[in-house]
Amino acid sequence: MAAMPLAPANGIDVFYDEVGDRTDPTILLISGLGSQMVAWDAEFCAGLAGRGFHVVRFDNRDVGMSTRFDARVDVLGLLRARAAGEPLLPVPYLLGDMAGDAVGLLDHLGVERAHVLGVSMGGMIAQTVAIAHPARVLSLTSIMSTTGDLDVGAPTSDASRSLLSPPARTREEYQDAAVRNAGVWGSPGLFDVDRLRRVAGESWDRGYDPSGTARQLAAITASGSRSGALARIAVPTLVIHGTADTLVQPSGGERTAEVIPDAKLLMIEGMGHDLAPPLWPTVIDAIAAHAAEHAP
Repeated sequence: MAAMPLAPANGIDVFYDEVGDRTDPTILLISGLGSQMVAWDAEFCAGLAGRGFHVVRFDNRDVGMSTRFDARVDVLGLLRARAAGEPLLPVPYLLGDMAGDAVGLLDHLGVERAHVLGVSMGGMIAQTVAIAHPARVLSLTSIMSTTGDLDVGAPTSDASRSLLSPPARTREEYQDAAVRNAGVWGSPGLFDVDRLRRVAGESWDRGYDPSGTARQLAAITASGSRSGALARIAVPTLVIHGTADTLVQPSGGERTAEVIPDAKLLMIEGMGHDLAPPLWPTVIDAIAAHAAEHAP
């Protein structure tokens, strides 16, 4: 990996790194809720770079080494209000702001157009980039994500309890939680416990802040449905989802592919809410083939 600098982007500082030749088409990797850029495994990034791409990963706002915020949010209150159709209290930022961060990073790198790829919340941000900044997007890949509609993609009760469980107080607790959560929503029999503990430990060391995750969840909740806007985009889209996903159930990916014109849907049997190493060849092949079809 190259040096890992801060980029001024959309009024904040975004911490990022890159691998591959800058003259190759760029794939921008956008992380999920509370996840730092180190969740994109270096081997996975190298696999994409080896297929002829300049790969960029970064910390979203409010996690890792990017700019942090400090406002308090009532996530449970927001979730209840949205479910009841009641007005929502203001939140510090929305998914549109996070999409602006991603575009600001592209500006900093001098990348006019990129293949934009996100997982989970990152998929929501990637979708929002395609909605709000379509001229910057060569192709969109939305993985284990959803449209923001309340009738699809909801977590199972077990996954919801795990997601909203009290935050870890120590590095070891955080590592234990990563393994425990994988048992709830990871790819059954495929996730790597040692890797999970390593990434969780690295994330803790880089800067663990559960209040940032809460603000990101508030942004998801307050941003609402994207279905209407997604139905109007003309960005070439690939949707990838796992049949065993319990955190964003498969209906979320299916709805995403339904509403985006001409979107391709790849359902991966046995994949949960993770990118388990045994699935990397399948996922990398799909991403690379989709991007190659829509070269700059």
